Amino acid sequence: MTKKIIILSIVFTLIMISACVAEKPEENKEENKEENIAWFTNLEKAQEVAQEKNLPIFIHFTGSDWCGWCWKLEEEVYSKPVFQEYVAENMVMVTIDFPKKTKLPQEIETYNRALTTRFDVKGFPTVQLLNPDCSPIVQTGFQYGGPEKYIEHLKELLTKK
Repeated sequence: MTKKIIILSIVFTLIMISACVAEKPEENKEENKEENIAWFTNLEKAQEVAQEKNLPIFIHFTGSDWCGWCWKLEEEVYSKPVFQEYVAENMVMVTIDFPKKTKLPQEIETYNRALTTRFDVKGFPTVQLLNPDCSPIVQTGFQYGGPEKYIEHLKELLTKK
């Protein structure tokens, strides 16, 4: 009987350890932060750059510390050099975050919520493409296929504007 309890204790401990490791995607996410992408958190500042360079604006609405599809988009697309190189030359990037574990200052939370209303964001991740004057082009989200396929998807969306 004692052997069974010890074995069950070991199994339970291993399960808990693996659950804890799986629950820390933000640590994995930080490892991918060696990006060349300049992410704005304020649309108005991004708009100034977009108008100056005549580039579209890419807004990523995310739940950075809880949204599995957001992590997947980060891991499979945003963290890849080919995507980073493309957007560095062709877009102005904005991230609007809705974390659950990290408390944002009230003014940022209010600002971010106003943008979700303005751009009719219903879920995460949502990507909103805008003209340099901040008029909407199209809304999209996660796409399978990696960074090359995502770049193709963005180019196709931008040619339809």
